[in-house]
Amino acid sequence: MSAESPEPTREELAARVADLEARLDDGDDADEDQPKLSIIATKGTLDMAYPPLILATTAAAFDWDVTVFHTFWGLDILHEERADSLELSAVGNPNLPVPNAVAALPGMDRVTTHMLERKLDANGTASVADLLETGIEMGVEFQACQMTIDLLDYDADDFYDGVTVGVGAATALRDMADADVQLLV
Repeated sequence: MSAESPEPTREELAARVADLEARLDDGDDADEDQPKLSIIATKGTLDMAYPPLILATTAAAFDWDVTVFHTFWGLDILHEERADSLELSAVGNPNLPVPNAVAALPGMDRVTTHMLERKLDANGTASVADLLETGIEMGVEFQACQMTIDLLDYDADDFYDGVTVGVGAATALRDMADADVQLLV
């Protein structure tokens, strides 16, 4: 307290404590304290499926409110059939020990994908499907962009159970505006 303001009385302090206890009992401020993460997933290669899924499930494990909006090729991560066959692009990938001239040969994407899949298996890393299902169980909201669904001629039934379909860019922007952390992957 400053020198100008009088010290609160016992009754005033007791009233403040009672008010705080009542607000805690009612859960008034519970949602305000829960951090919110909003991720936009735009890429559908095997190596780019992991970052939004790992970040989403990790944040959910820390009791964050998490939304992942999937658009364009990122939509394949939510697609039940396509999620199992995501590939790693060999061309232009500076982290692969394959020169671009060799990477451009037919079948090289499959070879580099197989290399990554072996590393993931050897490391005990969860599959894309496992991470997605875990995220859904943890309350992560995975959203499928309706414009991209229409553009790619997908159906709502093509996606994992628990995926929210029919979401537009306006909803994603509102979600991002309310989030504490926003990521574009």
